[in-house]
Amino acid sequence: MLEEKKFLDHQHVWHPYASMLSPPPVSMAVAAQGTKIRLADGMELIDAVSSWWCAAHGHNPPAIVAAIQAQAERMCHVMFAGFTHEPAIELAQALVKQLPEGLNKIFFADSGSIAVECAAKMAVQYQVARGQTKRCHLAALKGGYHGDTLGAMALSDPNGMHTLFKGILPHHFFSEQPKIRFGDTWDDADFESMRLLLEQQGEKIAAVIVEPIFQGGNAMWFYHLEYLRKLRKACDVQGILLIFDEIATGFGRTGKRFALEHAGVLPDILTVGKILTGGSVSLAAAITTKHVADTLCSGEAGAFMHGPTYMANPIACAAGCASMRLMESYDWQGAVLRIERALKEQLEPYRSLPTVKDVRVLGAIGVLELHEMPSTEVVQQVVRETGVWLRPFDRFVYTMPPFITSSEEISRITMAMGRLAGGRTSL
Repeated sequence: MLEEKKFLDHQHVWHPYASMLSPPPVSMAVAAQGTKIRLADGMELIDAVSSWWCAAHGHNPPAIVAAIQAQAERMCHVMFAGFTHEPAIELAQALVKQLPEGLNKIFFADSGSIAVECAAKMAVQYQVARGQTKRCHLAALKGGYHGDTLGAMALSDPNGMHTLFKGILPHHFFSEQPKIRFGDTWDDADFESMRLLLEQQGEKIAAVIVEPIFQGGNAMWFYHLEYLRKLRKACDVQGILLIFDEIATGFGRTGKRFALEHAGVLPDILTVGKILTGGSVSLAAAITTKHVADTLCSGEAGAFMHGPTYMANPIACAAGCASMRLMESYDWQGAVLRIERALKEQLEPYRSLPTVKDVRVLGAIGVLELHEMPSTEVVQQVVRETGVWLRPFDRFVYTMPPFITSSEEISRITMAMGRLAGGRTSL
């Protein structure tokens, strides 16, 4: 029966970044609880990547599951145009309490990529409302990643994973990737590329979008917090909005509730997602200030011109409310600090391996940058032998574990990463 289901999967189901000509091997997941994913053959895998960075509280937390069940019994969905509901209102209130003062106008979206698209549209519509009709482009960083929809791809690294689609993507401006590491000594020269870009093209730019502190899906890179301070000042001088994409970093992943707190910088628009619902249901948001919202809505359209069918889905919002309450119920910051210390201690020795180019850690994120990525067959073998689910990409073997991951599980994760990097570590 299991093999028959896998055959049908290969025949009809297209997986992320996968070929239908030669489908990659997949494991049949039948349940997930806490830090573990259980397979049909009975094996359990430690989820070292929080199922693409979202299951920060672990899988199926009872409080989130109960909230979803209760809401499903009352109302699964209602269009958000002309209606509102308690889960959306409660979640908005919870977000406003957690966010820096001033970010309090919340537009719910279906996914992180769509939240980025909404943020970009907000920025352009804001500038049009101000009479700045030439400001129809954005600026972004090389090495950045903002999602897989067309608008989000256009804002991601032009030489990254989306180069195939250059011909269909809107044109934007890109600055060189920040090179000074988080925690190293700052040098103003690292901001020079962005400074020149804004100076030369500022009249065409509606906003700058960056992933604050941590560049995720294209670079796995931690850069200096002073870059954000310089960027905020430069945007203010040019009348350009600043967008922070915290889809990956929001809600504690870097050790702060939001990565922007490392630099003490307030953006004009913030995008959040992933951990927002504790990894249970897709939901995201583009959040802005009263000034941006009021200015945008004073324009010719008189409203923000976006409206997803499943915007503020009640089940997703109920899950988000439960996730926010859950986050306040335990010492997540202490948990992230414990994970960070363990990752630094246990990954640093791998720097001496000839296969390893760099080692970097911040919060509950650990990265081994390799000179060459091991084959899919090797990855699958290490996963099965160690019982640790890792999903390397490009040249990065990384972990972003749930905050509830135990110290013993972290040790198993780092040993599995070492094996993938070519070390001789065994369990």
